[in-house]
Amino acid sequence: MNPITGNPVVKKRKVGKTSLEVTALSLGSAPLGGLYHDLSEADAQATVDAAWQSGIRFFDTAPHYGHTKAEHRIGNALRRYPREDYVLSTKVGRRFVPRTTPYDGSEGWSDPLPFQAIYDYTYDGILRSFEDSQQRMGIVDIDIVLIHDIGRVTHGENNARYWRQLSNEGGFRALDELRASRGVKAVGLGVNEGAAIQEVMAEYNIDCALLAGRYTLLEQAVLDDLLPECENRGVSIVLGGAFNSGILARGLKPETALKADNQKFNYGDAPPLIVERVEALERVCRDHGVALSSAALQFPYAHKVVATVLMGARNPEEVRLNAASFADSLPDELWDALRAAGLLHHSAPVPQRIDHADSGRP
Repeated sequence: MNPITGNPVVKKRKVGKTSLEVTALSLGSAPLGGLYHDLSEADAQATVDAAWQSGIRFFDTAPHYGHTKAEHRIGNALRRYPREDYVLSTKVGRRFVPRTTPYDGSEGWSDPLPFQAIYDYTYDGILRSFEDSQQRMGIVDIDIVLIHDIGRVTHGENNARYWRQLSNEGGFRALDELRASRGVKAVGLGVNEGAAIQEVMAEYNIDCALLAGRYTLLEQAVLDDLLPECENRGVSIVLGGAFNSGILARGLKPETALKADNQKFNYGDAPPLIVERVEALERVCRDHGVALSSAALQFPYAHKVVATVLMGARNPEEVRLNAASFADSLPDELWDALRAAGLLHHSAPVPQRIDHADSGRP
Protein backbone atom coordinates (compact mmCIF):
# COMPACT_ATOMS: atom_id res chain seq x y z
CA MET A 1 0.00 0.00 0.00
CA ASN A 2 1.16 3.51 -0.71
CA PRO A 3 0.71 6.43 1.71
CA ILE A 4 -2.26 8.51 0.63
CA THR A 5 -2.60 12.25 0.59
CA GLY A 6 -4.09 13.41 3.88
CA ASN A 7 -2.71 10.47 5.87
CA PRO A 8 -1.57 12.12 9.13
CA VAL A 9 1.31 9.64 9.46
CA VAL A 10 3.11 11.21 6.48
CA LYS A 11 2.70 14.82 7.59
CA LYS A 12 6.16 16.33 8.10
CA ARG A 13 7.77 18.84 10.42
CA LYS A 14 11.29 20.23 10.42
CA VAL A 15 13.90 19.18 12.95
CA GLY A 16 14.89 22.32 14.81
CA LYS A 17 16.32 24.97 12.52
CA THR A 18 17.71 22.43 10.06
CA SER A 19 16.31 21.58 6.65
CA LEU A 20 15.70 17.99 7.75
CA GLU A 21 12.05 16.89 7.84
CA VAL A 22 10.56 13.83 9.55
CA THR A 23 7.20 12.12 9.29
CA ALA A 24 4.68 12.68 12.07
CA LEU A 25 4.84 9.04 13.13
CA SER A 26 8.15 7.23 13.29
CA LEU A 27 9.48 3.81 14.28
CA GLY A 28 11.67 3.26 17.32
CA SER A 29 13.66 0.04 17.38
CA ALA A 30 13.96 -0.97 21.04
CA PRO A 31 11.47 -3.81 20.41
CA LEU A 32 13.62 -4.94 17.48
CA GLY A 33 16.43 -5.27 20.00
CA GLY A 34 14.35 -7.63 22.11
CA LEU A 35 12.86 -5.35 24.75
CA TYR A 36 10.89 -7.70 27.05
CA HIS A 37 10.52 -10.29 24.24
CA ASP A 38 12.78 -11.22 21.36
CA LEU A 39 11.58 -11.61 17.80
CA SER A 40 12.86 -13.36 14.73
CA GLU A 41 14.90 -11.74 11.99
CA ALA A 42 11.95 -12.25 9.65
CA ASP A 43 9.58 -10.49 12.05
CA ALA A 44 12.04 -7.61 12.44
CA GLN A 45 12.16 -7.16 8.66
CA ALA A 46 8.39 -7.46 8.36
CA THR A 47 7.91 -4.83 11.09
CA VAL A 48 10.08 -2.30 9.26
CA ASP A 49 8.33 -3.15 5.99
CA ALA A 50 4.93 -2.54 7.60
CA ALA A 51 6.13 0.82 8.90
CA TRP A 52 7.29 1.77 5.42
CA GLN A 53 3.97 0.71 3.91
CA SER A 54 2.18 2.83 6.51
CA GLY A 55 4.05 5.93 5.35
CA ILE A 56 6.68 6.11 8.09
CA ARG A 57 10.01 7.49 6.86
CA PHE A 58 11.90 8.16 10.11
CA PHE A 59 13.59 5.32 11.97
CA ASP A 60 15.46 5.57 15.28
CA THR A 61 17.86 3.08 16.78
CA ALA A 62 20.73 2.83 19.28
CA PRO A 63 23.66 0.51 20.06
CA HIS A 64 22.12 -0.05 23.50
CA TYR A 65 19.02 -1.77 22.12
CA GLY A 66 19.66 -5.48 22.43
CA HIS A 67 23.36 -4.68 22.89
CA THR A 68 23.77 -3.80 19.18
CA LYS A 69 21.08 -6.22 17.91
CA ALA A 70 18.63 -3.47 16.90
CA GLU A 71 21.21 -1.65 14.79
CA HIS A 72 21.98 -4.83 12.87
CA ARG A 73 18.28 -5.45 12.28
CA ILE A 74 17.31 -1.91 11.32
CA GLY A 75 20.24 -1.72 8.93
CA ASN A 76 19.39 -5.06 7.30
CA ALA A 77 15.81 -3.90 6.83
CA LEU A 78 16.43 -0.38 5.60
CA ARG A 79 19.15 -1.22 3.09
CA ARG A 80 16.38 -2.52 0.85
CA TYR A 81 14.98 0.99 0.45
CA PRO A 82 16.38 4.06 -1.35
CA ARG A 83 18.61 5.89 1.13
CA GLU A 84 17.35 9.32 0.10
CA ASP A 85 13.76 8.36 1.00
CA TYR A 86 14.11 8.01 4.78
CA VAL A 87 15.66 9.65 7.85
CA LEU A 88 17.80 7.60 10.24
CA SER A 89 19.00 8.38 13.75
CA THR A 90 21.20 6.54 16.21
CA LYS A 91 22.91 7.31 19.49
CA VAL A 92 26.36 7.67 21.00
CA GLY A 93 27.74 7.50 24.54
CA ARG A 94 28.15 3.75 24.89
CA ARG A 95 30.83 1.64 23.24
CA PHE A 96 30.17 -2.09 23.09
CA VAL A 97 32.85 -4.70 23.70
CA PRO A 98 32.68 -8.51 24.04
CA ARG A 99 30.90 -9.51 27.23
CA THR A 100 33.05 -10.75 30.08
CA THR A 101 30.29 -11.31 32.65
CA PRO A 102 26.91 -13.02 32.26
CA TYR A 103 23.99 -10.79 31.34
CA ASP A 104 21.65 -10.55 34.35
CA GLY A 105 18.53 -9.45 32.47
CA SER A 106 18.14 -6.26 34.49
CA GLU A 107 17.89 -4.02 31.40
CA GLY A 108 14.92 -5.88 29.99
CA TRP A 109 16.57 -7.29 26.85
CA SER A 110 15.59 -10.79 25.82
CA ASP A 111 18.53 -12.68 24.29
CA PRO A 112 20.78 -9.67 23.60
CA LEU A 113 23.96 -10.07 21.59
CA PRO A 114 27.06 -11.02 23.64
CA PHE A 115 28.41 -7.50 24.17
CA GLN A 116 28.51 -5.14 27.11
CA ALA A 117 28.56 -1.37 27.29
CA ILE A 118 31.31 1.00 28.30
CA TYR A 119 30.01 4.53 28.83
CA ASP A 120 32.20 6.91 26.89
CA TYR A 121 31.19 10.50 26.10
CA THR A 122 34.69 11.65 25.10
CA TYR A 123 35.68 12.92 21.66
CA ASP A 124 37.23 9.59 20.66
CA GLY A 125 34.44 7.59 22.25
CA ILE A 126 31.68 9.39 20.38
CA LEU A 127 33.44 9.19 17.02
CA ARG A 128 34.20 5.49 17.52
CA SER A 129 30.59 4.81 18.51
CA PHE A 130 29.37 6.60 15.38
CA GLU A 131 31.71 4.62 13.13
CA ASP A 132 30.75 1.33 14.82
CA SER A 133 27.08 2.14 14.16
CA GLN A 134 27.80 2.81 10.50
CA GLN A 135 29.41 -0.60 10.18
CA ARG A 136 26.73 -2.48 12.13
CA MET A 137 23.95 -1.00 10.01
CA GLY A 138 25.87 -1.07 6.77
CA ILE A 139 24.73 2.50 6.21
CA VAL A 140 27.20 5.38 6.00
CA ASP A 141 24.77 8.29 6.01
CA ILE A 142 23.24 8.78 9.46
CA ASP A 143 21.04 11.86 9.62
CA ILE A 144 20.70 12.43 13.37
CA VAL A 145 23.12 11.57 16.18
CA LEU A 146 21.94 11.72 19.78
CA ILE A 147 23.92 11.60 23.02
CA HIS A 148 22.35 8.67 24.84
CA ASP A 149 21.32 8.63 28.49
CA ILE A 150 23.28 11.47 30.00
CA GLY A 151 21.62 12.67 33.20
CA ARG A 152 21.61 12.55 36.98
CA VAL A 153 18.79 10.01 37.29
CA THR A 154 20.58 7.63 34.92
CA HIS A 155 24.14 7.98 36.19
CA GLY A 156 23.80 9.22 39.77
CA GLU A 157 27.14 10.28 41.23
CA ASN A 158 28.92 9.36 37.98
CA ASN A 159 27.01 11.94 35.98
CA ALA A 160 29.48 14.75 36.77
CA ARG A 161 32.33 12.65 35.36
CA TYR A 162 30.43 11.88 32.17
CA TRP A 163 29.41 15.52 31.84
CA ARG A 164 33.09 16.49 31.96
CA GLN A 165 33.72 14.08 29.11
CA LEU A 166 31.17 15.95 27.03
CA SER A 167 32.18 19.43 28.07
CA ASN A 168 35.93 19.20 28.72
CA GLU A 169 37.09 16.04 26.94
CA GLY A 170 35.72 16.74 23.50
CA GLY A 171 32.29 15.11 23.44
CA PHE A 172 30.52 18.23 22.23
CA ARG A 173 33.40 18.91 19.84
CA ALA A 174 32.87 15.45 18.32
CA LEU A 175 29.22 16.33 17.66
CA ASP A 176 30.37 19.52 15.94
CA GLU A 177 32.68 17.46 13.74
CA LEU A 178 29.94 14.99 12.86
CA ARG A 179 27.62 17.84 11.95
CA ALA A 180 30.27 19.71 9.97
CA SER A 181 32.07 16.99 8.05
CA ARG A 182 30.50 13.53 8.50
CA GLY A 183 27.15 14.15 6.82
CA VAL A 184 25.12 14.36 10.04
CA LYS A 185 22.29 16.86 9.64
CA ALA A 186 21.19 17.21 13.28
CA VAL A 187 22.59 16.43 16.74
CA GLY A 188 21.03 16.29 20.15
CA LEU A 189 20.16 14.05 23.10
CA GLY A 190 18.26 10.82 23.63
CA VAL A 191 17.17 10.78 27.27
CA ASN A 192 14.39 10.10 29.74
CA GLU A 193 15.16 13.23 31.79
CA GLY A 194 13.88 16.66 30.81
CA ALA A 195 16.39 18.33 33.13
CA ALA A 196 19.29 16.83 31.15
CA ILE A 197 18.04 18.53 27.99
CA GLN A 198 17.87 21.89 29.74
CA GLU A 199 21.39 21.48 31.10
CA VAL A 200 22.81 20.66 27.69
CA MET A 201 20.95 23.50 25.96
CA ALA A 202 22.52 25.92 28.42
CA GLU A 203 25.99 24.93 27.19
CA TYR A 204 25.70 23.50 23.70
CA ASN A 205 23.67 24.19 20.56
CA ILE A 206 21.56 21.10 19.87
CA ASP A 207 19.00 20.71 17.09
CA CYS A 208 16.69 18.23 18.79
CA ALA A 209 16.19 15.92 21.72
CA LEU A 210 14.56 12.53 21.91
CA LEU A 211 12.57 12.68 25.14
CA ALA A 212 11.10 9.36 26.23
CA GLY A 213 8.08 9.12 28.49
CA ARG A 214 8.03 12.62 29.91
CA TYR A 215 5.32 14.20 27.74
CA THR A 216 2.37 11.83 27.57
CA LEU A 217 -1.19 11.51 28.79
CA LEU A 218 0.34 10.46 32.11
CA GLU A 219 3.10 13.09 32.42
CA GLN A 220 3.01 16.73 31.34
CA ALA A 221 5.22 18.62 33.79
CA VAL A 222 7.63 19.57 30.98
CA LEU A 223 5.00 22.07 29.80
CA ASP A 224 6.10 24.29 32.68
CA ASP A 225 9.75 24.59 31.70
CA LEU A 226 11.36 22.37 29.07
CA LEU A 227 8.94 22.69 26.16
CA PRO A 228 8.71 26.50 26.31
CA GLU A 229 12.51 26.70 26.40
CA CYS A 230 12.78 24.36 23.41
CA GLU A 231 10.33 26.55 21.54
CA ASN A 232 12.34 29.67 22.36
CA ARG A 233 15.60 28.06 21.20
CA GLY A 234 14.20 26.39 18.08
CA VAL A 235 14.93 22.88 19.40
CA SER A 236 12.62 20.06 18.31
CA ILE A 237 11.45 17.19 20.47
CA VAL A 238 11.40 13.68 19.09
CA LEU A 239 8.76 12.23 21.39
CA GLY A 240 9.46 8.70 22.53
CA GLY A 241 7.54 6.60 25.00
CA ALA A 242 4.08 7.92 24.18
CA PHE A 243 2.72 4.73 25.74
CA ASN A 244 4.94 5.15 28.85
CA SER A 245 6.63 1.78 28.19
CA GLY A 246 3.38 -0.03 27.45
CA ILE A 247 0.60 0.80 29.87
CA LEU A 248 -1.09 3.31 27.54
CA ALA A 249 -0.94 1.00 24.54
CA ARG A 250 -3.74 -1.29 25.63
CA GLY A 251 -4.64 0.03 29.05
CA LEU A 252 -5.98 -2.17 31.81
CA LYS A 253 -8.55 -4.22 29.92
CA PRO A 254 -8.99 -7.67 31.52
CA GLU A 255 -7.97 -9.51 28.34
CA THR A 256 -4.58 -7.74 28.33
CA ALA A 257 -3.97 -7.26 32.03
CA LEU A 258 -2.13 -10.55 32.35
CA LYS A 259 0.39 -9.59 29.69
CA ALA A 260 3.28 -8.22 31.71
CA ASP A 261 4.54 -5.65 29.23
CA ASN A 262 1.09 -4.07 28.92
CA GLN A 263 1.29 -2.76 32.48
CA LYS A 264 4.84 -1.46 32.26
CA PHE A 265 5.48 2.14 33.20
CA ASN A 266 8.88 3.74 32.74
CA TYR A 267 10.38 0.28 32.05
CA GLY A 268 9.09 -1.19 35.32
CA ASP A 269 5.84 -2.42 36.83
CA ALA A 270 3.27 0.37 37.03
CA PRO A 271 2.77 1.68 40.60
CA PRO A 272 -0.75 1.98 42.04
CA LEU A 273 -1.06 5.74 41.44
CA ILE A 274 -0.26 5.29 37.76
CA VAL A 275 -2.73 2.41 37.45
CA GLU A 276 -5.38 4.64 39.03
CA ARG A 277 -4.66 7.44 36.57
CA VAL A 278 -4.80 5.06 33.61
CA GLU A 279 -8.17 3.82 34.84
CA ALA A 280 -9.41 7.42 34.89
CA LEU A 281 -8.08 8.05 31.37
CA GLU A 282 -9.76 4.88 30.14
CA ARG A 283 -13.11 5.91 31.62
CA VAL A 284 -13.09 9.25 29.80
CA CYS A 285 -11.96 7.68 26.54
CA ARG A 286 -14.60 4.98 26.79
CA ASP A 287 -17.31 7.58 27.42
CA HIS A 288 -16.36 9.21 24.10
CA GLY A 289 -15.95 6.00 22.10
CA VAL A 290 -12.19 6.48 21.79
CA ALA A 291 -9.38 3.93 22.15
CA LEU A 292 -6.84 4.94 24.80
CA SER A 293 -4.00 4.19 22.37
CA SER A 294 -5.37 6.69 19.85
CA ALA A 295 -5.49 9.47 22.42
CA ALA A 296 -2.03 8.56 23.71
CA LEU A 297 -0.37 8.66 20.28
CA GLN A 298 -2.09 11.82 19.06
CA PHE A 299 -1.88 13.96 22.20
CA PRO A 300 1.88 14.81 22.17
CA TYR A 301 1.96 15.71 18.47
CA ALA A 302 -0.40 18.62 19.14
CA HIS A 303 2.55 20.53 20.63
CA LYS A 304 4.40 22.39 17.90
CA VAL A 305 7.88 21.56 19.21
CA VAL A 306 7.19 17.83 18.80
CA ALA A 307 8.58 16.96 15.38
CA THR A 308 7.54 13.30 15.46
CA VAL A 309 6.06 10.65 17.73
CA LEU A 310 8.14 7.49 17.94
CA MET A 311 6.23 4.26 18.28
CA GLY A 312 7.61 0.88 19.22
CA ALA A 313 6.35 -2.29 17.54
CA ARG A 314 7.51 -5.88 17.39
CA ASN A 315 5.35 -7.11 14.52
CA PRO A 316 3.47 -5.76 11.49
CA GLU A 317 0.11 -5.94 13.26
CA GLU A 318 1.29 -3.56 15.99
CA VAL A 319 2.62 -1.16 13.36
CA ARG A 320 -0.67 -1.11 11.51
CA LEU A 321 -2.67 -0.73 14.74
CA ASN A 322 -0.52 2.21 15.84
CA ALA A 323 -0.71 3.88 12.43
CA ALA A 324 -4.49 3.50 12.49
CA SER A 325 -4.62 4.89 16.03
CA PHE A 326 -2.62 7.92 14.95
CA ALA A 327 -5.07 8.48 12.10
CA ASP A 328 -8.26 8.10 14.15
CA SER A 329 -10.57 11.11 14.10
CA LEU A 330 -11.10 12.01 17.76
CA PRO A 331 -13.89 14.26 19.03
CA ASP A 332 -12.86 17.65 20.37
CA GLU A 333 -15.06 16.93 23.39
CA LEU A 334 -12.64 14.21 24.49
CA TRP A 335 -9.93 16.70 25.29
CA ASP A 336 -12.37 19.00 27.08
CA ALA A 337 -13.47 16.09 29.24
CA LEU A 338 -9.91 15.04 30.03
CA ARG A 339 -9.05 18.59 31.07
CA ALA A 340 -12.19 18.89 33.17
CA ALA A 341 -11.25 15.65 34.94
CA GLY A 342 -7.83 17.06 35.85
CA LEU A 343 -6.05 14.64 33.52
CA LEU A 344 -4.54 17.29 31.22
CA HIS A 345 -2.26 20.17 32.09
CA HIS A 346 -4.09 23.49 31.87
CA SER A 347 -1.84 24.72 29.05
CA ALA A 348 -1.51 21.46 27.08
CA PRO A 349 -2.32 21.95 23.38
CA VAL A 350 -4.66 19.28 22.08
CA PRO A 351 -5.20 17.77 18.62
CA GLN A 352 -7.70 19.37 16.29
CA ARG A 353 -9.39 17.40 13.56
CA ILE A 354 -8.15 19.90 10.97
CA ASP A 355 -4.57 18.84 11.73
CA HIS A 356 -5.17 15.58 9.87
CA ALA A 357 -5.70 17.42 6.64
CA ASP A 358 -2.98 20.03 6.68
CA SER A 359 0.75 19.77 6.26
CA GLY A 360 3.85 21.45 7.56
CA ARG A 361 4.45 23.05 10.90
CA PRO A 362 1.31 24.30 12.70
